[in-house]
Amino acid sequence: MSLSPFHLAIPVYDLAAARDFYGRVFGLAEGRSSDAWVDFDFFGHQLVIHEHPKTASQESAHTNPVDGHDVPVPHFGVVLEWTQWEALAERLRAFGTAFVIEPYIRFQGQVGEQATMFLFDPCGNALEFKAFKDIGQLFAK
Repeated sequence: MSLSPFHLAIPVYDLAAARDFYGRVFGLAEGRSSDAWVDFDFFGHQLVIHEHPKTASQESAHTNPVDGHDVPVPHFGVVLEWTQWEALAERLRAFGTAFVIEPYIRFQGQVGEQATMFLFDPCGNALEFKAFKDIGQLFAK
C-alpha cells in the first residue's frame, strides 16, 4: 500500500525553541520558512510549526488511560519501522529528552503489540512515536 504524505500545522509559542527541537534534536530537514513559521520533513511528511499564542492544551494536557499509562490528548506522531523507532528512542535519550511515557512495548503478547513513546515539544505539543514488528497489526482489533 502506498501512503500519501500528510500535512500538519501545529501552534508553537516559541518559534526558536521549537525550530531547534525539531531540527537539532530530531534531526529533521528544514524546508521553507518565514518569520512566523517553519516547514520540516517529518519522516517524509510535512510538519509546519506556526508561531501562535499558547493554547489550552499546551498549558495543561488532558490524558486518557491506555495500558496503565496516562496518554496526553491531543497528540500526533508517526508509525516508524522498528529499527527507525529504536534509533529515534536512542537519539532522544542521547539529547536528554524528558519522556511523558518512556519507550516501551505496549500490549505485549496481545493483538496490536507495539513499541511506543510519548514526549512534549518545548511548546507543550504532545508527540507519540510507535512501531509494529508486524505492521499488519496496525488496525487489528
